[in-house]
Amino acid sequence: MLEVHNITKHFGSQCALRDVSFSAPTGQILGFLGPNGAGKSTLMRIITGFTKPDSGYCVISGQRNDTNQYQWRKSIGYLPEHNPLYTDMYVREFLQFTAGLFNVTNRLKIVNQLIEKTGLGPEQHKKIKQLSKGYRQRVGLAQALIQDPEVLILDEPTTGLDPNQIIQIRALIKELGAQKTVMFSTHIMQEVEALCDRVIIIRSGKLVADSTLAALKTGSKMILHIQLQQAVPNTFWTDFTAPSGINCTDNIGINWNLEFKSMGDWEALLFKYVASKGAVLTRLERQEMAMEQWFRSQTMHND
Repeated sequence: MLEVHNITKHFGSQCALRDVSFSAPTGQILGFLGPNGAGKSTLMRIITGFTKPDSGYCVISGQRNDTNQYQWRKSIGYLPEHNPLYTDMYVREFLQFTAGLFNVTNRLKIVNQLIEKTGLGPEQHKKIKQLSKGYRQRVGLAQALIQDPEVLILDEPTTGLDPNQIIQIRALIKELGAQKTVMFSTHIMQEVEALCDRVIIIRSGKLVADSTLAALKTGSKMILHIQLQQAVPNTFWTDFTAPSGINCTDNIGINWNLEFKSMGDWEALLFKYVASKGAVLTRLERQEMAMEQWFRSQTMHND
């Protein structure tokens, strides 16, 4: 488990972090969100031991970061936003070198396992400078995992990747999240919904939101914009119900907006109902009012 207790950090007169506290258990993927300049990277650098806080401390499995820095850093794997690699080294050579820095036992076995886990097999004998951005990210992940850390910190891990690479990296993060505490920052809301168990937001250095993804989806709304082949009266929808409740708005005979009070697979329910009434659905568009609106509601305020 990762615990963050009352972290505060100033840079001159600027307060980058203000009394930030939270915890994340093993087996949880924690999405770390906030606008640019909110303090995300500063907090990640404090957790990983690269920056000292003015006050507060962090704990991993009972070990505090202000007592034994060497042991602390062995508990954490870190992939920064700008992934620093020795680009003139070969992939396998670089991972073996990194394993040596951390005094990893059974280095050859561990490196072989990580090459397989991160899908680096086809590229393992290339120089890092010859790799695509996606494979460089894989090398960075393999380096972060070289000492089998309890906590994995990822800063914008999919930035600059193409859609196929993003899917592959997300799948790897999901797999890692089953066994470790994973904390990653991102600006991509679809990534949060695809990966996270829980989300926290900081704004102007303060923790302003902390929620599970399940709670967010339960508290969110969804609208289906639909068009029918023929106009129907309001009474057409009298028998159409959803477990979470529904409102019919902005109707113009054939065009309707159906607002559901929670997220769900309501399209299937809608198709079945319309067919049972002998009507024909000619257009359907889904509008989710979830992560984007929640993020904006938490970050558009001035402190």
